[in-house]
Amino acid sequence: MEKIILSVKNLDITFRTNAGNIHSIRGINFDLPLGKTVALVGESGSGKSVTMKAVTGLLDSNSIINSGQIIYNNVDLLKMTKKDLRQKINGQQIAMVFQDPMTSLDPTMQIGDQIMEGMFLHKKISKEDARRRAVELLNLVGIIDAEKRMKNYPHQLSGGMRQRVVIACALSCEPKILICDEPTTALDVTVQARILNLIKDIQEKMGLSVIYITHDLGVVAKVADYVNVMYAGKIIEVGTVEEIFYDPRHPYTWGLLSAMPDLETDDDRLYSIPGSPPNLLHEPKGDAFSARNKFAMKIDEKAEPPMFKISETHYAATWLLHPDAPKIELPKELKSRLMRSRKAANYD
Repeated sequence: MEKIILSVKNLDITFRTNAGNIHSIRGINFDLPLGKTVALVGESGSGKSVTMKAVTGLLDSNSIINSGQIIYNNVDLLKMTKKDLRQKINGQQIAMVFQDPMTSLDPTMQIGDQIMEGMFLHKKISKEDARRRAVELLNLVGIIDAEKRMKNYPHQLSGGMRQRVVIACALSCEPKILICDEPTTALDVTVQARILNLIKDIQEKMGLSVIYITHDLGVVAKVADYVNVMYAGKIIEVGTVEEIFYDPRHPYTWGLLSAMPDLETDDDRLYSIPGSPPNLLHEPKGDAFSARNKFAMKIDEKAEPPMFKISETHYAATWLLHPDAPKIELPKELKSRLMRSRKAANYD
């Protein structure tokens, strides 16, 4: 049995707006095993970032937590005050790397001071020790000539270097959990690969547990141990990375995988999932994906599917897994793509 370092149980969140209440998170459950990487995957608006903001206490003031628990070290983080979260959890236990480093870094401060700031707040160490540690962190994240870079301002660095500095800031107080919210979105492809490899190397060296928030399944394939596919504020499929990529069971997961660019595809055009996600201002009845699902049945419009068990680690919320449902095969092109991916993975 894997030790669970973070457990989100039945998390349910509503936001008050001028147009009405938006039920953005609708009963989420997932675990983060110690030393492993869990990915939250889904389209924009599916609830990935809101879930992680709840973990770190960064939800907006118009949020209402209807129910749920977020258990870390046998403590429910939702019962802690924002002050206690900031002083005891954020930074030194759970740290977050955001997608745009320019909004994470203060343009008026030297990067060395920004890395040391958290140490002064949480570690209560001397300026000399903090500076030595900051230089070590810059070296750890692959910044060349770290001593000199300590005096640079964010605008003097490239996008990839700024993201490395953000990672160094996140690691400054030696957290146990690192949350990465689209950490490579603003970077070009070659820099993306370096940042992903960097986070993976640091995870192994420091024994970190990592949560990735992303819509990019290519990123997930490289870094994740477990995958949670989100849609309309719910987790609709969960499994190991091999189960999600080689044996997906939810039509929405099929759509996400089909939408990945593939040089060897027989299709003339890139695939896109038809339609748009539902407006959670008006909560959908039945299966939220039914309006976009060409395999939808009458029951999808009436009742929300439960999580059907496929294996000990693989579950999916689709009525297609009900014993009485018609047997639907994977789309032909997706099946071919997954076979090619498996062969490539076995070759590697």
